[in-house]
Amino acid sequence: MAFSFIPKDEGFFDILEEASENVVKGAKAFRELVSHWSLNSELIPQIREIEHEGDRMTHEVIDRLNRTFITPIDREDIHGLAKELDDVIDIIQATMDRMQLYRIETSSPVLLQMVEVLLRSTEVVDKAIKSLRDMKHTRRTLDFCIEVNRLENEADAIFKTALGELFSEKRDVLDIIRWKEVYEAAEFANDKCEDIANIIEGIIVKNA
Repeated sequence: MAFSFIPKDEGFFDILEEASENVVKGAKAFRELVSHWSLNSELIPQIREIEHEGDRMTHEVIDRLNRTFITPIDREDIHGLAKELDDVIDIIQATMDRMQLYRIETSSPVLLQMVEVLLRSTEVVDKAIKSLRDMKHTRRTLDFCIEVNRLENEADAIFKTALGELFSEKRDVLDIIRWKEVYEAAEFANDKCEDIANIIEGIIVKNA
């Protein structure tokens, strides 16, 4: 195994873990918002602030990459993880913004199901990110990735059911369009969690 006299900057793990915790925080707030939906909820500005924090962390990762010679894992993987984590919280805010923009008055049980799966996915992603410090126990990390993939399939099944119900009911066309976009956004957030899991699996393969 190659030895370097230049120490690797382990601080990247700290930032990525902080970013993953921020995503979980955003998913929890969004779950609470969807559970008690109101166009004037105090959770709306809170989620926007969480999104701003996510942006700050992403910029910090990029700035650190530009100033660091040796990283604990490949640079493109660090950048990819930071970007995808930021995308999750961006999509959460975008979903919330659509609901507010479309003046949706009441939430949907199906949307709540999707968001609950999303929350579970972010929690497992957080565990996977935190397990990257220990490359001696990669089986555990891979198990987290498998669980994220399973949850994405669960979210996809709920999404398909939601669309089927949406188009089978007699409802206003504009209402169908509004809810279709909201459901699609929520599903996209789950897809992003799977993208993170895929990056982590790639990291494990490279370091095997």
